Order: sequence, then C-alpha cells, then structure tokens
Amino acid sequence: MKTVFTTGEAAKICKVSQQTIIRCFDSGQLKGFRVPGSRFRRIPREILYKFMKDNSIPTDALESGKRKALIVDDDEDLVDLIKDVLDSDGRFEVRTANNGFDAGMMVKEYHPDIIVLDVMLPDINGKEVCQRVRNDSTLDDCKIICISGMVEQDKIADLRASGADEFMQKPFEIEKLVDQVCRLLDVEPATSKT
Repeated sequence: MKTVFTTGEAAKICKVSQQTIIRCFDSGQLKGFRVPGSRFRRIPREILYKFMKDNSIPTDALESGKRKALIVDDDEDLVDLIKDVLDSDGRFEVRTANNGFDAGMMVKEYHPDIIVLDVMLPDINGKEVCQRVRNDSTLDDCKIICISGMVEQDKIADLRASGADEFMQKPFEIEKLVDQVCRLLDVEPATSKT
C-alpha cells in the first residue's frame, strides 16, 4: 500500500485538479514535504486522509488503494474475462454493466477511474456514453477506452472527438487492454512474477 503520494496521485484520489492540490499544499492547508533538491511535493498517506476527512471528501479511493474500473459490454463472456483479469491483478475494483442504461446509473454512483466501453450497445451508442461522461465535470479524470469490432476510421475519430481516450479493435489480446488501462491511469504495468 502506498504511503506517500505525488500531487497528481492525490488529485486523482480526491477527484480534484492537480492545481487544487498544489494550491492547498502551497497555502499550508495540505501538509507534506518537498523532495530534497527539487520542487516536487509529496503528501504522506495519513496527512492526505485527514485532509480528505476535514474537507468531506470520500476516502474510499484512499482506503482501498484500488482504482475503479467499469466494464460495459453486452458480450457477457468478454465482460467476465476482463473482470477476472483486472480482479486477479489486485489493483482494481471492478464493476460491470451489460447496457448503456445500467452503465449510466453506475457511472453516477460509482465514479469510475476508467471505463472500458463497447461502442455497439443494444440500447445506446458508445459515442453518446462518451459525451455524457465528458459533460459531467465530476468525471473529468475518468478515462474511457472504447472497444468495438468496427473499423471505420471516421467513426474512431468521432469517438475520440466525443471524449474516448483510446480505441481498441475487437478481437484484442486481453494483456494489451490491461496495458492500456495501466497507461491511462498511470499505474505501473503488472510485472510477470517469476
């Protein structure tokens, strides 16, 4: 479990901008220390926890230390496969939805760090889901990876314009998806245990 956080990590945990954390640090509201010989700020876990409590920020992200992932696809076998792989990684808390309606409800209450989103859902277009997430300022830090069997470049460009951070063509290797999730969330890729 991490004991010291960068301002970027603290911002993600608190779901605020990095600038907000830096301002709180520089004004003394959020204690911490600077890395000797640099201007990098570091915040110890217990201080961040107290800061979150004092400011009524939910501490569940800090307590679990896990990043929240939401998998949305009507292919239940694929959803189960992605969930199993992320669960076994140990650094993710995973929830799933099989349609856009459930996904919309879950995004609001769960506030995922990342959404793996099938573009062709039975009840809503993935592009619309991207737009709804991007129009909600409380989800500014949420990353979206769209997955689909379609290949039209203009549709992929459309998805990116609507807020998708990444696009992956089905079928894909599950390891590549996990690598993308880790990269977008600034999580170290899992090293193979030998």
